[in-house]
Amino acid sequence: MAISLSVALRREYERLFEGCDIRPGQRALVERTCRRLVRDRPRYAAVSVRQGVPWAFVAAVHQLESGGDFRRHLHNGDPLSARTVRVPVGRPRHGAPPFTWEESAADALALKRLGGNTDWSLAGLLYQLERYNGWGYRRYHPHVLSPYLWSGSVHYERGKYVADGRWSESAVSRQIGAAVLLRRLAELGEIDLEEATVSRPGEGGADHGEALDAPAVGATAPVPLVSRYAMRRGRASEAQKAEHLQRWLNTFPGLFLRADGIPGEHTSAAYRRVTGRYLPGDPRG
Repeated sequence: MAISLSVALRREYERLFEGCDIRPGQRALVERTCRRLVRDRPRYAAVSVRQGVPWAFVAAVHQLESGGDFRRHLHNGDPLSARTVRVPVGRPRHGAPPFTWEESAADALALKRLGGNTDWSLAGLLYQLERYNGWGYRRYHPHVLSPYLWSGSVHYERGKYVADGRWSESAVSRQIGAAVLLRRLAELGEIDLEEATVSRPGEGGADHGEALDAPAVGATAPVPLVSRYAMRRGRASEAQKAEHLQRWLNTFPGLFLRADGIPGEHTSAAYRRVTGRYLPGDPRG
């Protein structure tokens, strides 16, 4: 039986994404991986435009399925020198090998019926990523959140499928989950995840310095003390104030900041989206 994107599941995805903190030991790997995804963005974007699928979705799947290797199928990481031999078998059905990565990617996305009409809100994006890998964790091991999404974050510790249909309670995924990559890309300002949760410019929403709508969570929290713009971490009291500000900003729909205590460009830009002005000392203001 298919799993649908219910209201409850949508809220679960959003709640988990808001609390998706990277494990300290995985931060360097996350940074390296995100830098590579951004570097290869033109190839992902070409498929994105053609298929109507967000480039970050394509990039995350490519990383999880084949380690970002453009010599392998997007379907499952099999070599492009032949049709796929693992599930899904025999893809692409049309054309002759060797296939280009773009041909394979288009076939993989079409096979999953993904395109411009798909719900690509934050919850929709996470739903399609979990669906791409399969519902085995959710159906048969619900005590383990899918590492395909959450590995490398505080949401995942151990437990994984080590082969098709073979479960290990003690095995640990060494990959970085797709949701973790998306969260860091959002923090870096490389992707925008506010669509479908915040009105877009020209549709009554925030634009050209207008404030956003009220925060989705934490609406009753008092406005924190405002930090002065800085590109490096200050003394402990200033860093704590900046971290408090960042966590407050994260309560607004579509804003995702690393609470690192550095009130730099991303924090100031987020503050402007909420209040209509940059942080004091920001040269853009």
